[in-house]
Amino acid sequence: MSVTDSTSGPTLNQVLANSARTTTTDTSLGGASKAVAGSSSLGKDAFLQLLVTQLKNQNPLDPQDNTAFVAQLAQFSSLEGITTLNDSVNSITGGLQSSQALQASSLVGRSVIVQTGEAYVDPASGKPFNGTVVVKDADSKPTITITDADGEVVRTIDMGTQKAGNVDFTWDGKDDDGLLLDKGNYTFTASSKTDTTTTALTTYLPATVNSVTLSKTGGEIMLNLAGLGSIGISKVQTIGL
Repeated sequence: MSVTDSTSGPTLNQVLANSARTTTTDTSLGGASKAVAGSSSLGKDAFLQLLVTQLKNQNPLDPQDNTAFVAQLAQFSSLEGITTLNDSVNSITGGLQSSQALQASSLVGRSVIVQTGEAYVDPASGKPFNGTVVVKDADSKPTITITDADGEVVRTIDMGTQKAGNVDFTWDGKDDDGLLLDKGNYTFTASSKTDTTTTALTTYLPATVNSVTLSKTGGEIMLNLAGLGSIGISKVQTIGL
């Protein structure tokens, strides 16, 4: 009586072929480095993989000092902390820029006082033009000379004897003959005279903010003033209505 095994199984040749195959796993430090090379940054998992591989492949007769691994862990911890801090700073910077943009946008259409010798004036508006002169010496006699865009002197304002400090002045938009002038850019030149010398003075004049320019690199916000061009927001002395 013969017995036949009807179950199918691998042949002898298949068994020999499978036994000849070997599965190799690169557990060297170089292999671990290649495994994490595809990552754009060294994260926690990749760092621990390299550290464990380094432990496995150390020379048993000359093992690494424990302090070396502790130092590596400390360096990685410091790097991770710096990275987290950098992300936090970037987030704060973005929020600050957004806040500055909102604040700067609220200046559009408002009047600001800036240190300048030129201003855009519309005499026909009926509003007096107010400015400030910085008087340096006591008992001096400041004078303001106003010229139009063509360089013609249209008005001279004698402020009389003044004390040192900021002195306000008002111009009604008329020339020396009492005629109302056209709107446009006018230059204000202030000086003070004593018995022996003439000194140039600083003037602060109003201007209207037409628009605001934000820096893409985190620089200073620039205000675009009517008839005057751009000026840094740090140069604004006073913000009016």
